[in-house]
Amino acid sequence: MAGKQNGDGEAESQRILRRLAAESEPGGTFVARMTGRARDHLSAADVDSSDRIEQIGTRVGRWLAAAITVAVLVGFVLFLMQRG
Repeated sequence: MAGKQNGDGEAESQRILRRLAAESEPGGTFVARMTGRARDHLSAADVDSSDRIEQIGTRVGRWLAAAITVAVLVGFVLFLMQRG
């Protein structure tokens, strides 16, 4: 039982170390990493790929949230420009 927990802990540690190495590698720029993360987030790369409906719903929800955020920011900027 303790061996299984130790093996799971080691696998998790290795996964974390690989992710840290990938995020901090000198070849990747900050902008490239951030655009990659945004692309993965909006394309629902973190969702279970075997559940197609969940994947589509997550994509639609995330894109809709991004569009609403941009619309609110544009409206806010236009509001500020009219008051000046």
